[in-house]
Amino acid sequence: MNSSKVYFTNMRTKAGESLLAKLDRLIQTAGIGEIDFRRKYAAIKIHFGEPGNLAFLRPNFAKTVADRIKALGGMPFLTDCNTLYTGCRNNALVHLDAANLNGYSPLSTGVHNIIADGLKGTDDVDAPVRGGEYCKTALIGRAIMDADIVVSLTHFKGHELTGFGGALKNIGMGSGSRAGKMAMHNDGKPQVDPKLCAGCRLCAKFCNQQAISYGADKKAVIDQKACAGCGRCIGVCNFHAIGNESGTSIEALSRKIAEYAKAVLDGRPHFHISVVNQVSPFCDCHDESDAAVVPDIGIFAGFDPVALDRACIDAVNAAPGIEGSILGERGRERRDEAGNLDHFSNIHPVTDWRSQIAHAEKIGLGSGSYKLITVP
Repeated sequence: MNSSKVYFTNMRTKAGESLLAKLDRLIQTAGIGEIDFRRKYAAIKIHFGEPGNLAFLRPNFAKTVADRIKALGGMPFLTDCNTLYTGCRNNALVHLDAANLNGYSPLSTGVHNIIADGLKGTDDVDAPVRGGEYCKTALIGRAIMDADIVVSLTHFKGHELTGFGGALKNIGMGSGSRAGKMAMHNDGKPQVDPKLCAGCRLCAKFCNQQAISYGADKKAVIDQKACAGCGRCIGVCNFHAIGNESGTSIEALSRKIAEYAKAVLDGRPHFHISVVNQVSPFCDCHDESDAAVVPDIGIFAGFDPVALDRACIDAVNAAPGIEGSILGERGRERRDEAGNLDHFSNIHPVTDWRSQIAHAEKIGLGSGSYKLITVP
């Protein structure tokens, strides 16, 4: 497969030009204007951030992208789907409250927020997955499927089940309705190591399926039949006592995400932007954000979400780890193909980020090879 062009600008600015102006120049240089936005609905797929988390993208980035789309004649809106786990975004009412709390409102971004799968997360479309090996169809939030164009605006970061969270995850997992998220997660079921469990009960607080109970020894026990496999308990455990022992099921989740992303993007113009700053080790679905693991890197843009994710992965792995972050705590020395420290595998040893990239490439979603073009 041929290499795709990925455009990049760093986080440096000069007097008289803001980072937002650089973002606008970046996406114009990357070719966003090649898409015919005139009188078209444009879904800007974003993560509004779980309240308490401070690593999510500032709404200023979204406004810049929305303003450019409006200048091209489009009708943009910001969108995400409801979550599977218990939190502040599992129905449209609290989800919109969370977006407003985190600064996403029409007053700050100039566009409306639409929760794509409706009030209770049940408003979805059963979209076909061409070439899907795990999913023949995907349950996608209706508002996203109703859009004429999809633009992903992603905070690139780590993730406890997929290794990294990039454009593919923002589109695939993020566009799935609540039923779609369950379909993606249900192959993998976490398990508790009683030797490490402290009995703090934090995992049960975040289990939306009420699948976690406690034995006489006060250790957590997960009911595998009730568990949806969402992995939220893995991320919230402060004692690393919960993990997914089946690498196959973790790989299946990553591959399903790629297939869901293909269902969203097939047959429609799409464009992708990833901001690689405050690279937290966990998803922005957490109501906290651990210290960044590498210094801020920059912003990437292009038409190929697979190439975009691979470029972001390579940039993060080539960057020095920040002393005092979780990278130092893990104390591992895994390296990628280029010989750089593999930060994602070191942070989350049971994950393999390569599986998502490889599968996305296999099903024709994009290329894992890229040509990086720097925009000053």
